[in-house]
Parts: sequence; C-alpha cells; structure tokens
Amino acid sequence: MSPLVHGLLYGAVVGSVLLTATAWGVWVERKLGARIHTRLGPTMVGPAGLLQPLADALKLLQKETIIPRDADRTLFRIAPPFMAIFSLATAAVVPLAPDLVAADLDVGVLYVLAVSGLMLFPVWVSGWASNNKYALLGAMRAIAQGVSYEVPLVLSALVPVVLAGSMSLSDIVAYQVEHGWFVAWPPGPGLVAFVIFFVASLAEANRIPFDIPEAESELVAGVTTEYSGMKFGFFYLAEYLHTLVSSAVASVLFLGGWHGPFSDGLHWLVLKTLVLFLFVIQLRWTLVRFRADQLMTLAWKWLVPVSLVALMAAAVAVLIMSGGA
Repeated sequence: MSPLVHGLLYGAVVGSVLLTATAWGVWVERKLGARIHTRLGPTMVGPAGLLQPLADALKLLQKETIIPRDADRTLFRIAPPFMAIFSLATAAVVPLAPDLVAADLDVGVLYVLAVSGLMLFPVWVSGWASNNKYALLGAMRAIAQGVSYEVPLVLSALVPVVLAGSMSLSDIVAYQVEHGWFVAWPPGPGLVAFVIFFVASLAEANRIPFDIPEAESELVAGVTTEYSGMKFGFFYLAEYLHTLVSSAVASVLFLGGWHGPFSDGLHWLVLKTLVLFLFVIQLRWTLVRFRADQLMTLAWKWLVPVSLVALMAAAVAVLIMSGGA
C-alpha cells in the first residue's frame, strides 16, 4: 500500500474515531456534571440520553447561520473549521500501538507543539472578524493565555525528549518500555513535567479553571458571541478534540503510551487517555474560574520557573545515568 493511501485511510479511521469519542465525551461530561450537582443530566433522547449528542448535532446543523453586517465574512466563515482541523492534525503523529502510527516523524514532539500552537490563530481571527468588542477582547485574552502557557508546555514536553534522547514519540514510548514510565522514573523531573504539561494543556484548551477568554460574566461568550449553528459548534468540538488529543499525547510522553503491565497494545493508550480525559471533566465541575491576573501569575511566576528546574534536573539525571558524573 502506498504511503498516500495508507495516510488517507489512517486519517479517515482515526478522525472518525476521535469525532465519535468527542461526541460521547460531551455526553459523559453532562452526565458526570449532573451527578456532581445532584441532577439527572440527559435522559430523554435514547436510553439514558445516549443519543443526545446526535440530537445536538442535528439541531446545530439546522440552525441559521447569522453573520454580523460589518463582519469580515470570509474570515468569519473559515476560522471555526480550522480550529477542529488543527486539533485533528495533532493526532497524526501519536503512536497508538507498536506498529500503528500515521506519520512516525523524527521531530514528532516538535510537530505536536507547533500544530497545537496554531490553534491560537483561528481564535484571534474569529474575534477580529466578528467586529464585536466582546469577541475581540475574548480573542485578546485567548492569545495572551495561549502564548503564556505555551512556554511551560514546551519546556515540560522537552523533559521526555531529554530523557529519551529523541523527539520521536515512538522512540519516547520505546525508551519507557525499557526503562520505566517518565512519570515515575527518574524520580522527580518526569512527574513535575507531567503535571505542568497537563495544566498547560488545560489552559490551551480554555478548560475551566482557564476559560477566562469566554467568561460569560464580563464577555458574554468571548469569541463565540456572534457565532450560531454549526460554526458555534466547531469551537466546542475543537475544545473537546484538543482535550482528548492532549490526554493521548500526555499518555505517550509520560505514561508509557501503549505499554502496559501485562501486554502492550492500543487498549492501554485508550485507557490512559480516557482516565486523563475524565479527570479533566472532574476538574471542570470542581474548580472555579481564575481571574486574569491569577492566570498569568500561575504561568510566569510558577510554571515557567518550575519547568526550567525540571528540565535541568532531567539533564542532570541523563548525565548521571550515562556515567558522565
């Protein structure tokens, strides 16, 4: 099979699985949030409300697309789909199993960080194109937050790179198969980097407590204020996709990916990803939103310095293990 055909088939299958998992992830979040609040959640559409995501999608597709009179119509239309596209593109280099990966790039970590960082552009474009001051302020907050948390995200992602001596995600998993998961070995830098990576990923996805760009109390809904129908749905599709893919990337970088205690395989990566995804949902219904100053303080005064220390500790650990000290 030619590489082009393989890539297209792989992309179609993985994309379909991710989109389906995202739809049911919304159902899981609504059910879990309802239980935390002592409510029932979706119950009417299908058994236990299981068909609610399908009903929501049909409702969004039927809604009229409204474009503000003075908006930049072209940019207004293309910004939402690109958010979902960038989220899906990140999954191309994630090794799902020992021989199951679309593109095993030598610079896989760099690719993941670069593509995930591109999600800031459609957010800014949508806020600017809406010609709405609330949307523009939400976009500016999103850019400030995204750029700030990209720094600790990159530094924490470099810890597995330094420990494994490779930027290939497959090589990083293979190293953990031989030497142990980075979250536990060597003690210290891997665990700290995992926590920072996870927190920074939440901030990139605008998940609570980092959803200041769409704070309803002062910005109506941020960049989504002027959007309706499926264009509005694309923003939340991208948020859930980004959270799901980030959970998979964190599993690969720090939790051994497809490696498990009994037998290696896709099921271990799926299990680790779902556990992290459920933890993200739990956080949303547990914590409150940060203020803008608290959000920036956390990034620049805490996460950046600690991630630098973790990176230096990883370098020292490699030097010691290699017998250089």
